[in-house]
Amino acid sequence: MIQTLIVLIAVLLFFLEPVFSLFSPISYGGELYTLVPRFVIVYLIFIAIYYNRRRAIICGIVFGLLYDMFYIDIIGLYAFLYPLICYIAAVLIRYVYRHILTVMLLTLVLIALLEMLSYGFASVIGLTTIGLDEFMTSRLVPTMVANAVFVVMFDWLMKKMIDSKIFGLRNESF
Repeated sequence: MIQTLIVLIAVLLFFLEPVFSLFSPISYGGELYTLVPRFVIVYLIFIAIYYNRRRAIICGIVFGLLYDMFYIDIIGLYAFLYPLICYIAAVLIRYVYRHILTVMLLTLVLIALLEMLSYGFASVIGLTTIGLDEFMTSRLVPTMVANAVFVVMFDWLMKKMIDSKIFGLRNESF
């Protein structure tokens, strides 16, 4: 039951990402800003931190592969990056206090890392022609702001779900 609930929430978030992508790009002051929702990876980071690293990594492989198949032309990029980000989150949280603000900050740093790695890979193989400064101002910063709002809302909800035993025992077997 718990595994099914974890996967169902991830599937729901996977299908919500393109819905929120419809609001992007946003024109403000003559500039276009691209917002990239990262709901699935935020959820997987929270699963890795609050619940179970192994389940988060397995879901990261599956949903990364699905993301690769549906949204980009390169199979394997997000199938590698999603579990890597989940693993980094699980390792780093061992060294810091698992407070709600720490988790939110760590999640935002990991989203920025994911964006930078995906941009770096796309620029190396020639899938993007925008420069680093344009990427930072027109994509990374707006993406971080939009995902920060989601992280604040979702972290509180996820913590409540964990504390109320919706996902079963807290931090079961790392």
